[in-house]
Amino acid sequence: MRHTEGYVTHEIEHGIATIEFFHPSSNSLPSAILTDLAKTINDIGIDDRVKVIVLRSAGERAFCAGASFDELIAIATEAEGKKFFSGFAHVINAMRKCHKLVIGRIQGKAVGGGVGIIAATDYAIATEDSSVKLSELAVGIGPFVVGPAVERKIGVSGFSQLAIDATEWRSAEWAKRHGLYSELHKTVLEVDDSVAALAERLAHSNPAAMAQLKKAFWHGTDHWDTLLSDRAAISGHLVLSDFTRKAINSFKAKTAK
Repeated sequence: MRHTEGYVTHEIEHGIATIEFFHPSSNSLPSAILTDLAKTINDIGIDDRVKVIVLRSAGERAFCAGASFDELIAIATEAEGKKFFSGFAHVINAMRKCHKLVIGRIQGKAVGGGVGIIAATDYAIATEDSSVKLSELAVGIGPFVVGPAVERKIGVSGFSQLAIDATEWRSAEWAKRHGLYSELHKTVLEVDDSVAALAERLAHSNPAAMAQLKKAFWHGTDHWDTLLSDRAAISGHLVLSDFTRKAINSFKAKTAK
């Protein structure tokens, strides 16, 4: 599925489905990309040809820059705000409900919603320069939608550190130490080799056992359809504040220089 800017593609080979997303603004996530990503994960999740999923983004420097600031600043009503942030909820819930294990291939920095997507993978393999940041509070919102996924993966303490200190990057080593990343490698090539090896092993594992394992990993999250929708409403309300409008415009002005 391709758009004027960006795309979501997938291919299936030998039981391994590889999903790739791209946007020219450091793989940011406008609503169209979020919609396609959730649909692709949902479709592949029920495809009997697929034994395991690899989720990746294109390029080499940034895994995901999070929400599209262009779309954020264009939101005019709370309903529009909730709809936009629900896009992240749909992706996380698609990954949660999918019966296949999801391997995250992380080749660079991740911000905001990108961190939430990494947290929703079942096993993330990253390069040593794949720093993370939850920047939402810095623009007056807060990581409400991705919060449950991040907290589930790294605990309340790690999540609160990221959420409160919203302007500072945490290193990939920090992320691994807190459980967000399962492995770190020096180069993208080494990451790809490790991802391929793990995906190959899982493609030859018992699908029923992996489905039950995934169910066990996500135990206690059955209420997330409602929870993440409610969280999207909170963000949809806050994004309309004068503080957030000024903060986003200020950030865009700095990045445009």
